[in-house]
Amino acid sequence: MNLDVTATAVFVVLFLFVTWLGFVAARWRKADLNLLHEWGLGGRRFGTVVTWFLLGGDLYTAYTFIAVPALVFGAGAIGFFAIPYTIVIYPILFLVFPRLWAIAHRHGHVTAADYVRARFSSRLLALAVAVTGILATMPYIALQLVGMEVVIGALGFPTQGLVGHLPLIIAFIVLAGFTYTSGLRAPALIAIVKDALIFITVFAAIVIIPAQLGGYGAIFASVPKEKLLLPTPEEGSLGVYSAYVTLALGSALALFLYPHAMTGILSASSGNVIRRNAALLSAYSFILGLIALLGYMAIAAGVDKDPAFAGGFSLYGPNFAVPALFLASFPSWFVGVAFAAIAIGALVPAAIMSIACANLFTRNLYKEFWRPDCTEAEEARMAKIVSLVVKIGAVAFILTIPHSYAIQLQLLGGIWIIQLLPSILLGLYSRAFNAPSLLMGWATGTAIGTYMAATQAFASSIYPLTVFGLSVPGYAALYSVAINFAVTIALAPLFDYMARRSAQSAGL
Repeated sequence: MNLDVTATAVFVVLFLFVTWLGFVAARWRKADLNLLHEWGLGGRRFGTVVTWFLLGGDLYTAYTFIAVPALVFGAGAIGFFAIPYTIVIYPILFLVFPRLWAIAHRHGHVTAADYVRARFSSRLLALAVAVTGILATMPYIALQLVGMEVVIGALGFPTQGLVGHLPLIIAFIVLAGFTYTSGLRAPALIAIVKDALIFITVFAAIVIIPAQLGGYGAIFASVPKEKLLLPTPEEGSLGVYSAYVTLALGSALALFLYPHAMTGILSASSGNVIRRNAALLSAYSFILGLIALLGYMAIAAGVDKDPAFAGGFSLYGPNFAVPALFLASFPSWFVGVAFAAIAIGALVPAAIMSIACANLFTRNLYKEFWRPDCTEAEEARMAKIVSLVVKIGAVAFILTIPHSYAIQLQLLGGIWIIQLLPSILLGLYSRAFNAPSLLMGWATGTAIGTYMAATQAFASSIYPLTVFGLSVPGYAALYSVAINFAVTIALAPLFDYMARRSAQSAGL
């Protein structure tokens, strides 16, 4: 593909604008950024509007914009599992997380591991929460690079070798700079621009592209029947039906356990801000449904059959469907706007994710185990350094590891992060559980979930569970966390009994 000069010029101008905005953010709601809660949580002062943009920019990423329609384009209706999934998460957000915010605010917790450490008086359980969060987030950051790399390649830049990766490296040097300088204020401010560009792009796409293709009736008529509906299961199996339901439910239970989602929540100014956003964020579910439809539009447009896009599909597979659709449907200047929206949609979550990982490392590893007497300034300085290391690691990861491996590791990330659900959820509503039982449940769930993914060669998150002769394929994360809960509940009385006996022995 040849370099599209007009699209590239628009892309660069918008990218430079958000870069300037990222550095200016250090003076927005000015405070002492040498304090970790100011640098890493924005001083916990974000109101309803800023939190809405921040959480939206945090959860609806560049990879979402690329991957959801790519799944619909390649696999059909199963890709729409993302819609009920994003509907289910908001009642969970409304009911659970204002309570967690109140506890964290009262005790000065910066991370979920801080809360677990204080709630269960266990350094090991807090360490498990912190390490799980960091490991689950790293490939997520790398996948933002995949989304950015796809649009950079679609502009016509070469993507092979060091020179090909240079635009990506420059973008993340810029990201590292404004994140280090401005902390969470930078992605919060940039998220407003990102979402505005995304809304413009999506609404233009759902009006203009169908008009070019003969309307929505013509689009659906051109989609193969097997991609319009979930396939009927074979006898003795729930097939794709159970996979669809468990993917939606498991993904919803896992999403707000990710460190970057937790960071967005804890940066809110009150529990009521979180409740209002639980209602308002459903607007993004509507937008996501429109984004998913781009997969069907790409099928109707036949972009995979256009020789002009053969190189892109050979490099990126179905992930190239949306960029190819935009290139085929819009003038170059608007392609630049759309691609900038996707690229900025990578910067915002990547910044929040790196800050979240830095918070976890600094509070729950560095301060807890290495420097318990470090000052607040030292704590903030370490978090800033770690945020840089995380970004460098993500760039190295994506440059050296095949993209398929990154996606497979992100699959594991979902399976791992959901194992934190018992520690966080049960601790909020019950005192009947203890750290040893939760730690054993976490270890069991993590091991079994990883095993389930391994049996599928890490190529799928769907595990074919058989129950009384009935095959129930389902999301390995949901199955493994159910086992986690069972182990935790079964062992809690035993460990309580052992603790009482130990206390009695010590008293004697």
